[in-house]
Amino acid sequence: MSEAPAGRGVCAGCGCSLEGRRAFSLGGTRRCLRCTLRYRPLLRRSAVTALIVGTILVAINQGTLLWEGSFPPALLWKIPLTYMVPFCVATWGALSNSRA
Repeated sequence: MSEAPAGRGVCAGCGCSLEGRRAFSLGGTRRCLRCTLRYRPLLRRSAVTALIVGTILVAINQGTLLWEGSFPPALLWKIPLTYMVPFCVATWGALSNSRA
């Protein structure tokens, strides 16, 4: 996807008007919320944060069960949720920090 020229009132990702919409400043350009949520550097940073923090939290909260070799069915939703929370928090923090 080619990027549109970065005008003051135009999203650098999709070219839509930013008038009356939330704009976010990322990489020196202004973007709409949809393009911001698809911005690869933001997603990559959030994913790395989720991987590190999620792994630490799984080790703290479920480490004993995993070390013993038991895998109760409840872990099928607890472990993914443990990774999803830091991903959402990191993304929310980036959005809050980049609000134009």
